Amino acid sequence: MSNKYSYSGFFWKIVITLTGLLVVVGFAYVFITVNLAEMYVQERNQRLNADIAEHIISEVKPYVGGKLDTTATDEIMHHMMAINPSIEVYILDAAGKILNYVAPYKKVKLEEVDLAPVREFIASKGQQYVVGDDPRNPGKKKVFSAGSIVEEGQTIAYIYVILASEEYESASESVLNSYIFKLGGRAMLIALLSALALGILAIWLITRNLNRIIATVKRFQNGEMSTRIPVKEGGGINDLALAFNEMADTIVGNIENLKSMENLRRELVGNVSHDLRTPLAVIQGYIETLMMKHHQLSEVEREKYLKITLESTQKLKKLVEELFELSKLEARQVKPKKEPFFIQELISDMCQKFELLARQKNITLKSATTPNKSLVYADVSLIERVLQNLVDNALKFTPENGQIIVEIDNTDQYVEIKVSDNGPGIPKDQIPFIFDRYHIGDKRISLDNNNTGLGLAIVKKILEIHNATIELSSKLNQGTTFSFQLPQYENA
Repeated sequence: MSNKYSYSGFFWKIVITLTGLLVVVGFAYVFITVNLAEMYVQERNQRLNADIAEHIISEVKPYVGGKLDTTATDEIMHHMMAINPSIEVYILDAAGKILNYVAPYKKVKLEEVDLAPVREFIASKGQQYVVGDDPRNPGKKKVFSAGSIVEEGQTIAYIYVILASEEYESASESVLNSYIFKLGGRAMLIALLSALALGILAIWLITRNLNRIIATVKRFQNGEMSTRIPVKEGGGINDLALAFNEMADTIVGNIENLKSMENLRRELVGNVSHDLRTPLAVIQGYIETLMMKHHQLSEVEREKYLKITLESTQKLKKLVEELFELSKLEARQVKPKKEPFFIQELISDMCQKFELLARQKNITLKSATTPNKSLVYADVSLIERVLQNLVDNALKFTPENGQIIVEIDNTDQYVEIKVSDNGPGIPKDQIPFIFDRYHIGDKRISLDNNNTGLGLAIVKKILEIHNATIELSSKLNQGTTFSFQLPQYENA
């Protein structure tokens, strides 16, 4: 109910706003139309009667011997007004001062007329729309006709004819206003109703899906995360529906990621708590034994207990360091400092470091490198960490008298590094999880055997920030091979 109400209120707000705009535009249109119509009438009147002043000059001969003949001018001008009662005739001197006139009721308030419009009219020969002073209404402008009285090559006076007298203009305006009111009112009303009807129809077509969108958004807000707005195509308000659907998918995805991260966090806390508790319990137990039986223990027992305590401390330190390292890699706080280096040299150094440990377990560790040195582009310290973890992992799972091989295979753009062993292999159901933190395969070894369960997870994260992937192939009772690729320096 509230959804329909909100949509209805929004719809009618748009309709009211549209109506107001149409009324304003309608009145503006009528106002502009009336002014343009009036201007058209005046300009047409001026064009049609532009030569009246010249006719008066030719017929009246207002100046005789350089002097104004008022008797003759009055009589002739009265005849002119009898023929055309809408005009007012004025005789002006060379400075624009009114010398004589024929106007209804003798109601003339100006003593002189501005000659600038008069000269402009005469210069254009009546072809330009010009308005001048109205002697009966100071400040008001009217259309006129004008002509110059010339004697001996000099202008001595002007005939100035107002083409629409005050009485004529008043009657004309009354009729015009009535006509405009009727015509404009009807036209505006018809146009307003037509535009309003079309506008309401357009608004309804555009916003007809809005109620459905609002209802869907409300359901999503109330917890129906799977609800979506059905959209067949884009365009118009459908783009809003598409944007909402994409936003909803993103929100649901983020929620799932947060749930997954929360589950991982809980699992991590549980695993870390357990793994920290084990060495801490060992350390605490032996230290308490040393303190409580200090005088009862022999020198050999005391040394044994201290050695066990030291080993547990080293395990605890390694676990904390690897946890910290993995956390920084997962948070993308580690930025690889890439540089060119020879991968064969790094592999040789790595094999030398692990040679003693391999010999102690009767394991053969060798590097099968190509004669041509391969220059790769990566972070040398991080790649060293990858090789260290892979070789260390292989040593843990390779049985006595086994073999570990680190080899290189060159391609056009990449150098592939492989670490292979002939150990027991990894079951197929364990392979998808082998790079997860704390995953120790089929539990062939325990954390107590100096394995934190984080080595392969660190390898995967280091290669991810190098835009590389770690591949795994394994067969039971035959061995396991880890491989990854690094770009050659020339192609990096």
